Amino acid sequence: MFALRNAVVSRFAIPSALASSARLLQTAAVDLAARKGTREKARKNKVKKVVEKVGFIRHDVRKKGRLNLVRVNKHIDDSWKQDPVDDCWVGKYYKWRVYSIEEAIQCHRETHHPTMYNLPNAPLHAHIELNMQAEKITRFVDNFQRMVAIPHSFEHGENRNVIVFAKGQEILKEATDAGAALVGGIELIKEIQNGDLQLSEYPFVLAHPNILPDLVVIRGLLKKNKFPNPKQGTLGTNLAEMIEKYSNGIQYYAQKDEYQKDYGSITTCIGTLEMDSKHLEDNLVALLNDIDSMRPKRAGKFITRVLLKSPPSGESLKIDPFLYVSTECKFSKSKSKDTEEDVDEVEHERNAVVVSN
Repeated sequence: MFALRNAVVSRFAIPSALASSARLLQTAAVDLAARKGTREKARKNKVKKVVEKVGFIRHDVRKKGRLNLVRVNKHIDDSWKQDPVDDCWVGKYYKWRVYSIEEAIQCHRETHHPTMYNLPNAPLHAHIELNMQAEKITRFVDNFQRMVAIPHSFEHGENRNVIVFAKGQEILKEATDAGAALVGGIELIKEIQNGDLQLSEYPFVLAHPNILPDLVVIRGLLKKNKFPNPKQGTLGTNLAEMIEKYSNGIQYYAQKDEYQKDYGSITTCIGTLEMDSKHLEDNLVALLNDIDSMRPKRAGKFITRVLLKSPPSGESLKIDPFLYVSTECKFSKSKSKDTEEDVDEVEHERNAVVVSN
């Protein structure tokens, strides 16, 4: 009986071992594919963790154990503070003193006197703060770069070489007389194509509309920021005015804050301290008017604060920009509604004429 039982067990044990080994051999590729598919699904489902950049946060705005991400508003409004009553006061408890442009320039001249900084011809910088809020609350004005013509030129210390493309000897002569560093037509375009002329030496490229179709062949070399464009004022018929603007004008950049998107700032040079105060004021007014032309169509201020600085001095003297630009937008909602109604009336009349015909 015992021998028979062992024989039965051994008879059934061999086929089961063979069956398990056969099953492993047959399903090895299937199991591998299944594991591979599972890994790929897990990889796709894995969410990438985005770590937000956190700059320096003062100790008084931190919370215990974790950082408080609510940051201090960079738009400074001290209208609620009281006016100083004497000649000496703690600045953080009172309103900033507002200077006239002439007074601010004179203060900087005193600090740059030979007996102090000894830099009588130091550059005068305008620091302009902007409210970059657009028409909608969730939208903001994009960073922008512009060149503004000024009434009184000064030495920038920058490479202002201008290259002009145009057809016609009279137009080319006009550009040369206006102060362009290099002028030319189709021959000049061919030199650039062949690599005989380096465009890196000329930061500003201007063109007359009559040569625009021929400029398309070097569009890739000029790139988007240098290709003549009427919106940037680099394409037009009045070459003398354009050359004067890009040779002697003020170039400025408006940039949003990395964290507070509705705060933007511009810092640019408007002249030197040895220039006449009235000339510096005229340059600043031209700059403010050009910046104000970029304001969004919404209520409220676009330019919020203007400070005059002159390095290496750390003084920042506040002036009132609203003596020269408006605090409110010229495009009101009522006007836009009126224009929409006018357009509807015109379309209604046009449809009536079509039906009658």
